[in-house]
Amino acid sequence: MRTLPLLNSPAAGCDCRRCPWYAGDDAADPAAVIAPLCSGSNSTCAYCGCARAESSAPTGACATCPVRCGSRTDITAWMADLGGTLEFDDVAFDTTLPAGLPRFIPQLDGSRVTDWDSQLRWPAYGVGLRRVFSPATGTIYRRFVGADVHQVLDLRPGQLAVLVGYGEDPLVEAFWTRRRAQALVEQIAAGGWDLVLAPNYSIFGNWPRAQHLISMRMSLLIAAELADAGVPAVTNLYWYRLEDLRRWITWIDDTGPAAIAINLQTVRDDADWTSWALPGLHWLAENLPLALPVIITGLSRPARIRLAIALFGTRLHLVSQNPHQFALHGAVMTDRGRADRHARPVDAFTASVSYIASLLDRPGADT
Repeated sequence: MRTLPLLNSPAAGCDCRRCPWYAGDDAADPAAVIAPLCSGSNSTCAYCGCARAESSAPTGACATCPVRCGSRTDITAWMADLGGTLEFDDVAFDTTLPAGLPRFIPQLDGSRVTDWDSQLRWPAYGVGLRRVFSPATGTIYRRFVGADVHQVLDLRPGQLAVLVGYGEDPLVEAFWTRRRAQALVEQIAAGGWDLVLAPNYSIFGNWPRAQHLISMRMSLLIAAELADAGVPAVTNLYWYRLEDLRRWITWIDDTGPAAIAINLQTVRDDADWTSWALPGLHWLAENLPLALPVIITGLSRPARIRLAIALFGTRLHLVSQNPHQFALHGAVMTDRGRADRHARPVDAFTASVSYIASLLDRPGADT
C-alpha cells in the first residue's frame, strides 16, 4: 500500500481542474492528479447548500453538515480516516460464506426466532443493524454484549445468524464514527455472527461527487475491518456512474471476494429503479464472475424478484423483512403483491417465506 499525503483531498468548491482524483484532460496540473477515478462533478448538488458560502454562516458549520466535500474545514481528518486515498486497490481481505446459507434469508426484528420459526425450521435468519446497535448511545445494545447471538435470538442448533448491517444514514454513520472508541467491530466479532453484510454508505444523485467517492471507500473499508477481526463479512456495492461499476469489477477481479452484496431498500419508486438500479444490475450480471454469489436486500415486489433471478440465477441470495412486516398485520406476499388474509402472524410469516423461496426454486430460476 502506497502512502499518500493527506492533503490530496477532493478539491474545494468541487473544482475538478484542481482535484487530485479528476479523470478529465483539462486538469490545471495533470501531474498533481493522484488517481484519475472521477469523471467530474455532478450536474446537480441540490442537497449541498454549503453553509460556509453564506455570510451569516455560523462558526463550525461543517460540523453539522451531513455532506463531505473538499470545502469542509475537516476534510483532512476525513481523508486520514479513509487511509489517505479514495482508491480501492489497497484493500483486500479473506472471508468465506457459511455452509448451508439458504437462497432466501428472512429478516426479523431481533426478538426470539423460535416462535416465528415453529413451522419452518428455516436454515438462517437475518437481523438489521438498528436492532443491535444504538445510534443514540453509540453502543451495542446490552442484550447482545458479551453474548452469543444464537442464544440471544433463540436459534435452533445449526441455524445461521446473519447481521444485515444496513440502516438509515444516522445509524451507519454513527457506527463508523464510534466503531473504534466503542470497539464495535470487536464486539460484533465476539457475538459469533455467521455472516455480516457490512454497512453501506449512501450515494444520492444530488450529493457532491466527492461524497460518492468517500461513501464507496467507507463501505469497502468497514467490510475489511470486520473481516480482519474474524467476521465473515461481505462488502456492499453502491454506484452512481458506470465508472463506479467498473472500479468495483476491477477490485473484485483483483481480490476474489467470497460474495458481494447490494442493498436496494431505498429504491422504492419506479424512477430510481429504472434509471439507476436496473441498469446497474444488468451491467453487473454481465460483468461479475459467473460463480460469485450475489446477496440482494430490499426486493419486495414479485416482478423485481423474478428479474433478479433471471439476471443472477442460482448464485442469487435474497434478504427481506417483508414476510415479517406483513405477518404482523396478518398479510402475506403473493404473485400480486401483498394480500390481507387476517391470518395468524406465524401462519402468514410461514406462507410468505415459503412463497419467496418458491420463486427462487422455480424452473427457470437458474438461467
